[in-house]
Amino acid sequence: MTEWWRGGVIYQVYPRSFQDSNGDGVGDLAGIIDRLDHIASLGVDCIWLSPITQSPQADMGYDVSDYMQVDPLFGSLRDFDVLIERAHALGIKVIMDQVVSHTSDQHPWFAESSFSRENTKADWYVWADANPDGTPPNNWLSVFGGSAWEWHTARKQYYLHNFLTSQPDLNFHNPKVQDAVLDVMRFWLDRGLDGFRLDTVNYYFHDAKLRSNPPLAALNGKPAVNPYDMQSHRFSKSQPENVDWLRKVRALLNDYPGTTTVGEVGDDERGVELMRQYTSGSDLLHMCYSFDFLGPKFTAAHFRGKVEAFFAGGETGWPCWSFSNHDVIRHMTRWAPHSVSAHDLARQAAALIMTLKGSVGLYQGEELGLPEADILYEELTDPRGKRFWPEDKGRDGCRTPMPWEHGMLHAGFTTGTPWLPVKHAAAALSVETQNADPNSTLNYYRQILSWRKSHPALVTGDIQFFDTDEPVLAYRRSAGNKDLICVFNLSAEERTVALNDIELTLEPVSHNAALDGSSLVLGPNGSAVVPAPAGEGKVSYSA
Repeated sequence: MTEWWRGGVIYQVYPRSFQDSNGDGVGDLAGIIDRLDHIASLGVDCIWLSPITQSPQADMGYDVSDYMQVDPLFGSLRDFDVLIERAHALGIKVIMDQVVSHTSDQHPWFAESSFSRENTKADWYVWADANPDGTPPNNWLSVFGGSAWEWHTARKQYYLHNFLTSQPDLNFHNPKVQDAVLDVMRFWLDRGLDGFRLDTVNYYFHDAKLRSNPPLAALNGKPAVNPYDMQSHRFSKSQPENVDWLRKVRALLNDYPGTTTVGEVGDDERGVELMRQYTSGSDLLHMCYSFDFLGPKFTAAHFRGKVEAFFAGGETGWPCWSFSNHDVIRHMTRWAPHSVSAHDLARQAAALIMTLKGSVGLYQGEELGLPEADILYEELTDPRGKRFWPEDKGRDGCRTPMPWEHGMLHAGFTTGTPWLPVKHAAAALSVETQNADPNSTLNYYRQILSWRKSHPALVTGDIQFFDTDEPVLAYRRSAGNKDLICVFNLSAEERTVALNDIELTLEPVSHNAALDGSSLVLGPNGSAVVPAPAGEGKVSYSA
């Protein structure tokens, strides 16, 4: 099936924190291979590997120094080949992070480019002269704080870095850079990889005129923790030239039937708009995700608005929705204020992500209901956290190791000292403990993933929202002659929802829900899925 990705479920593995096989405290490819049975038991379609390529690890692998080598920290190319072989034998596809908007400053390309203004790679990165007073060429800022420009004494010019100073941006206006990146992708596809998660997919191109960004129109009345959030990034990213480049990426992937791409759109102002643009038709990316569902908002209007905005006007693109990943506070902590029970919230989040129209991204530990870990300053490794502590504690709290075994040192993740600590709250939710409990969050994820596969309406069917008041979210999923009506109480207080013109029965994945005549009684964070004849039924809300 060449379109396995459409409506598929992708499980993100953060290799550093999945399983350590050699006792050095860092997860590795051999550890992932050892734990493939767990991933297979969930019933997911694909694994997304966060960066495993050679890197000085200044940004945990998102600073690549050699695109065609596995970092020894994680293993070898042989280990990679074994992982692909074993995963495929279990019916699981594998995609990997492709971090090509920037490299490490230790990459040979940058070493050559920075040596002089006259060499074969002189314009492979974004270089610019200083203003007459020595200041940078414009006001662009780095995501990690400070100017996005760093002075280089050998070239007597500034270079662009949207992230760390050690992560110089490639110049995608140069066709030779594009060709080199396509060669990198081809190398991994030839080894049997099933596609790529494209890091910072809207950062590839910058404004060729280097125009300064305007200020953001509104900051919601709060001063920004990071000055980056005070700008509208009109010129430093999300440029129109990106679309033609993405066509080249898709053309390459078309030479490898059954492969896929999912692009990460980092743009708070235009997230869904760019998702639509980058996936429209059949010659761009297969899927994109943005940060729209990776923040604190937990309202019916928010979920409905973003999904409807993506599919407005019969859009032909395809989204991949996620609630957690390696860059954000875990949703079990972000959305806890809307719940009195982690048990209920975990199931509601699973039911919601599994019934929205689109593909699904799950982050390791999500199936356990892991909360954000409370990381101390002296335990930090994330450069963002070190820069903006304590208002922004960085990303280490969502990156702590997987808890595997009850009562074991470091919950069975490593026999050494883990690179980040395994906190008690996570250890108490170990895979071993939850495997033994039929009512655990882990077993609920297995149940709902299996159930979802038996309902085509949920994989590729249409979605139609009902008009309901907060905090109730309700929509119909339809395909062929069998519809499903999905109803969620996004609050910690009981709600009653009237379903008219249909005979009520509850699908087995419903949680904290009961029938009362023609009404659903939804307890705190209750969720219900009700079969319905095609095109029938009305939903109304009553407190």
